Amino acid sequence: MALMSMAQAEPYLAIRAGLKCVACHVNPTGGGLRNAVGNTFAQNVIPANALPEALQGWNGSLFDDRLRLGGDLRTATTRTSVSGQPTRSVGGNEQTRLYADVQLIKDYLGAYLDQQVAPGKSERQEAYVRLSTPGLSWYAKAGQFYLPFGWRLQDSLAFVRQLSGVSMTVPDKGLELGHESDEWSLQLVRSNGPGNKGGTTGHQTTAQAIWMQPWGRVGAAAAQVKSTAGNRQAWGLFAGTTTGPVAWLAEFDMVSDAGYPEGKRRQYATLLEANWLVQQGHNLKLTSEYLDPDRRVAHDNKVRYSLVYEYTPFAFVQLRAGYRKFGGIPQNTIDNRRQSFVELHGLF
Repeated sequence: MALMSMAQAEPYLAIRAGLKCVACHVNPTGGGLRNAVGNTFAQNVIPANALPEALQGWNGSLFDDRLRLGGDLRTATTRTSVSGQPTRSVGGNEQTRLYADVQLIKDYLGAYLDQQVAPGKSERQEAYVRLSTPGLSWYAKAGQFYLPFGWRLQDSLAFVRQLSGVSMTVPDKGLELGHESDEWSLQLVRSNGPGNKGGTTGHQTTAQAIWMQPWGRVGAAAAQVKSTAGNRQAWGLFAGTTTGPVAWLAEFDMVSDAGYPEGKRRQYATLLEANWLVQQGHNLKLTSEYLDPDRRVAHDNKVRYSLVYEYTPFAFVQLRAGYRKFGGIPQNTIDNRRQSFVELHGLF
């Protein structure tokens, strides 16, 4: 099951439309519950066909937008081929999530919940209160939430998300301060640190800044972790733009981890992703990734190449099929595996 991906966000859609994450999501840093604009976007911009008139108009809002509801369902089948081993198939429900946002004082004070109800036992992903000015020019979140660091990718197993330790499967508890303007998206977070659990104690400070322009955006992120298991420093640069029908995403992350017998271990990961809008409702995603798990060791790098086709026949339903090729040292057959998958994604 660890070979599967779990999450919701697709930042290339924001790049393609020239929008911020906050334009379509209740969470200022993206992902999860969609706001009224996000629901309208999902119904009228993404799909190949319009919904029947009787089904149009859902925007998740109840009681004059004081309560907003939504959800995500992903079910998939993945086949993994490893040299010298039988091909393995894993299928079933990857995730079922329900979202809710309550406006306790409209436009100023809200409470947000992201609850994963399947598979397995129900598990809380995000649960925080949010104090903000109208339009989220300034805001503060306190509770459990996903940290801001680089692109909030749908694929939480991308090398940049694994190396940074920040994805939509790893929430943290703390306080986030943020600012949104026409040109800037800024976040500063003080949190426990996702890896500081049980007998491991410490804290994490995370900062991110994104500069928005008509041609695209450029962002930088940094994180410092203090931990009894060993301190960590992480830096990231990421950018997105469009060339005709293709939306591009790029990211470079570098991490320095203490606590190893040999001292600090430096690692870096890269991502380059192209999303080609073949026609409305049809997206072709090509991704190239690179990971160096230890700068002092030669020829230990890993690569991953992905080809994914996404078809959205109508609003709130998407079909995905993809193939991934992994590469690493020849002695490790797992690092040289092949994967293919099909997935059904439902959202509301």
